Amino acid sequence: MDQTLVVYNSLSGKKEVFTPLLPKHVGMYVCGPTVYSNVHLGNCRTFMSFDLINRYLLHLGYKVRYVRNITDAGHLENDADEGEDRIAKKARLESIEPMEVVQRYTVDFRNTLAQFNTLPPSIEPTATGHIIEQIELIKKILDEGYAYEINGSVYFDVLKFNEDIPYGKLSGRKIEDLIHNTRALDGQSDKKNPQDFALWKRAEPVHIMRWPSPWGEGFPGWHLECTVMSTKYLGESFDIHGGGMDLKFPHHECEIAQAEAINKKSPVNYWLHANMLTLNGKKMAKSTGNNILPEEMFSGNNPIFSKAFSPMVVRFFMLQAHYRSIVDISEEALLASEKGFKRLMEGVETLKTLSSTTDSETSFDVEGWKSKCYAAMNDDFNSPLLIAHLFDAIKHINTIANEGQSIQEAIKIELEESIHAFIFDVLGLKSETAQGASKETIKLESTVTLLLELRAHAKENRDFATADRIRQTLVDLGIQVNDTPEGATFKLN
Repeated sequence: MDQTLVVYNSLSGKKEVFTPLLPKHVGMYVCGPTVYSNVHLGNCRTFMSFDLINRYLLHLGYKVRYVRNITDAGHLENDADEGEDRIAKKARLESIEPMEVVQRYTVDFRNTLAQFNTLPPSIEPTATGHIIEQIELIKKILDEGYAYEINGSVYFDVLKFNEDIPYGKLSGRKIEDLIHNTRALDGQSDKKNPQDFALWKRAEPVHIMRWPSPWGEGFPGWHLECTVMSTKYLGESFDIHGGGMDLKFPHHECEIAQAEAINKKSPVNYWLHANMLTLNGKKMAKSTGNNILPEEMFSGNNPIFSKAFSPMVVRFFMLQAHYRSIVDISEEALLASEKGFKRLMEGVETLKTLSSTTDSETSFDVEGWKSKCYAAMNDDFNSPLLIAHLFDAIKHINTIANEGQSIQEAIKIELEESIHAFIFDVLGLKSETAQGASKETIKLESTVTLLLELRAHAKENRDFATADRIRQTLVDLGIQVNDTPEGATFKLN
């Protein structure tokens, strides 16, 4: 069975055979959250995408060192070099210490990802825990002549760097275009050129988060921490760097420049970027109200969806799209995923109940099916195609069960092992009962679903009295019923 893994490298813009620097070892760095607010669903999609990648690499037998940082300082508003630190601003607005903000939202971030059943990284370093290393890196860049200090701040000199090493190789942007499309600096900026970015910022008197440095009290630039922490824990060159598509420029471009300025070589072999999540066809944004937090989806307490959706249904929904594709989340799509997830889990349970024999034959080619599953994941982690192959197996399992047939014992064992590996180990799904839902709740939900189907049938036959009686009975029992164009949904209060 061919196990050649191919990944899409954003640096080259094409798929490449994955060859790690060290055989059977993978170093992977993923940009983590800035912990100044609750993690939103779009962020979660990125981390679920790299959880899938991490899980599959582990499944293939690689020893993975997965590093994902926590940004707890230095990330200014609008991703620029001016303005207020996001965490310090939150602390000022709530009259609490910045580290209280960091602790609150770091806990929220970890708890939320745990609900989505993501594996924790091998190392989860913080920006504030690596201030010394960041200062040392700035000194090296200054020594190389690619940075300058002015009024207590230090900036990376992009034009000087570009004279020796091309800047913009990841995003495909040329320095000439950047110069042409950038407004001239006003008199208040310390930068020599608009394209330059901060390595160290002088702290104004009102700035809470500040550290001593050779250039005076200040704080590190946002791009610096990832270069420091990735090279500290993974080396000057490592295998995979990941993050959201929105980080490609300027964040990841700046990371490359910082590393190449001191090491004179590319820091990363494969750049992987996960695409964005939209809500009802529009970009998620807190300012427009087109936004939803994971907990609001799990509880059903939101104005967007008529019912609650479990973490595993949301995860399954995410995995039904390729990680490089934009995916739009809507009630119709979630309802379809809920049905699909339920069918998948029921198929797993049905397989356990099939009677096996050493005599019977089966028309299902397990080895061929496994090859298709691996071919899907080896083609840049194609989870939607893997899921389609899983449903092919579930269809065969259901056919055997419905016709009262037996399955060859060896094939049953192989199917059980393979389905468990792909669904639970690779896709990271788990049954609702494993999440704590009681059997009684599952039975209740199944009963309500049946009653709503009977109600729909009554309405089709214009038996509105029966339909109304079913609805009112459910409401009296504390079950909220919502009629939508796609059919009725419900929420257990």
